[in-house]
Parts: sequence; structure tokens; C-alpha cells
Amino acid sequence: MDIVALCQCLQPHVPATTCRQFQRIALAMLVMTGRVTMLGIARWAGTGGSYRTVQRFFSTVIPWAMLFWMFFRQHVYCPGDVYLLVGDEVVVTKAGKITHGLDRFFSSLYGKPVPGLAFFALSLVSVQARRSFPMRIEQVIRSDAEKAASKAKAAAKKPTTPCAKRRPGRPKGSTNKPKAPVTLTPELVRINAMIDALLHLIARLIPLTYLVLDGHFGHHNAVHMAQQSNLHLISKLRCDAALYFPYTGPYAGRGPRRKYGPKIDYDHLPVHYLKETTVEGYIQTHYYQMQLLHKEFQHPLNVVIIAKTNLRTQARAHVVLFSSDLELAYTPLVDYYGLRFQIEIV
Repeated sequence: MDIVALCQCLQPHVPATTCRQFQRIALAMLVMTGRVTMLGIARWAGTGGSYRTVQRFFSTVIPWAMLFWMFFRQHVYCPGDVYLLVGDEVVVTKAGKITHGLDRFFSSLYGKPVPGLAFFALSLVSVQARRSFPMRIEQVIRSDAEKAASKAKAAAKKPTTPCAKRRPGRPKGSTNKPKAPVTLTPELVRINAMIDALLHLIARLIPLTYLVLDGHFGHHNAVHMAQQSNLHLISKLRCDAALYFPYTGPYAGRGPRRKYGPKIDYDHLPVHYLKETTVEGYIQTHYYQMQLLHKEFQHPLNVVIIAKTNLRTQARAHVVLFSSDLELAYTPLVDYYGLRFQIEIV
């Protein structure tokens, strides 16, 4: 009866028959064990949940994004809470050849591309409750242009034959060329459309400021995509990212003013950027925060470097987090990126 009461808010958007079927199927999925299949759902659904009924339900076109939002607004939303917009992709292995959207996707669990299905999800993560609430989920269907771009990127990483070394300095007769405008990849175009649709659905009822994505999106194009939706990106850079301090020296007297200062050395970070030090067991953790430049980003980045040292072996490791919001302190930046993992355990 609790499920029936909770689903009352969905009735204006789906037929009564579909709502009754949903209540039966939801109850069966909560109590069943093992792999979730239509046959298993029918066995656990009881009266009114035959196999044919389950088939009819899953063949019905349902506005899931609207239902997720209405359920969240009615039963979960807290006006005084702070919410983050978090996105992530999940890959489900699948055999066969005729399943819609079947392709090879990179799986972090296997560490390699595997045949299967991919789904991209957007969730609202509550900072106070520290829970994730899915809002929009779409299957990833890779276009021919996206597949060609992926192959070209893989081919560019392959070692090539060394070319003749040219003389140092700028070639004679070369001129300045304007930077090409940022062009979103097909993947980012698809994600940007999902974000805009979600923002339009919630009608700015929730003031969203930050978009949190994993290290796959730690590049300038993703920052540009977030800024198009008036959001700041929080993500992770490679551990060997080439970051530079802004140049603060004197003007040379000729030519353009120098922009990039010394390159950051992750093994010898300046002490005056140290914000906090913690020791847990034999692991010592240093938190550094600074504004740095990257040659592939148009604007400075708010960078937080988490450096860990094993006091027994002196082994070192570090993580580089960043945000396009230069005013964000290191504590919420680290906390917000850590909350991204809540989307993994929905």
C-alpha cells in the first residue's frame, strides 16, 4: 500500500492501467532476488502481473524523465538543500548482434572496450542527504561521425615515424592565426541536449550551479559545454597534466606579454599553497589549492591537488581536481567531486 500511495503523483502523466502495472512491477523488483528479467518479474508480481502484462508495460512509451521529476518534487525535494548535477555513463555487457544500440564501449570494470549497451544518466545529488536521485537516463547510440572521431583519436595515439628536426624559433614568414572556435564532439552534443532538457523540465526550481563529471570530461570542450548551460564544471585532470603558474615577472620590453610561468612540479609543490594536512594511519595527505593555466584551456583553472605519502615507504601519489569556478574553496570542491560516486550506488 505504501507503493500505491507514493505513485499517486504519477497518475496525471500516465494512464491508470500503466500506473497499476507499474505498482505491481515495482513491488516485484523490490522483493525478487537474482537477475531481473521479465519472466522473473512475472513470477514475483502475483495476481495482476502476468508475463503478458509485463511485456505490455515494457512496450509502452512512458515519459520517464517527467515521472522521475514529479516523484522527486513530490517526495524528495527539500528547498533548503544544495543539489549538484552529476552525470555518468554505465556499460552493460550484452551478447548477440541485433539488440538496438549494441556496440563496443569502454568499461572501467574490465579496463577495455567490451560489446554491450551504454546508458548515460543525469542525477541530482543532495549535498546534505548525500544521496543521488536519477532524473534522466538515455541509451547511448553512437553515430557514424562519433565512431570515425573515436578511430581517428586512437590512430593519433599510435607512434609515428620521427620527422626531421626543424630549427628552433618561429618559422620565417609565419603569421598569427586566430584560434578555432570550440566545436563540441558528438558525445558532448548529446550530453548537452540532455542537460538542456532537464533544466527546462525543472524550470529553474532548483538553483543548479555545478556539473560534476568524471575524468573522461577533464578537458576544455567539456568546460565550454557546461558554460553554455550556465554551469561550472567540476572534474579531474590527468595526474601528469601540464599545468603552469601565471607569469608574474617583468615585461621583456618587446612582443606580447608573457602568459605562462614555470611548469608545476608535482613532487615539489610550493608550501604557501598548502591548505590542510591530515594523517590517517601511515598515510599523510596534503591538500593544495591554486589557480593554474593549461594551454588547452582558455581561462585559468581552480586546481586542488591531493597528494598522499606513505610514511613507511615514502611512496607518493596525487590526484588533480579542478573547477571552472575560481571562487570555490578547496573543501567543497573535494566534497562535491566525492559525491559524484553516489551515482554509482543508486
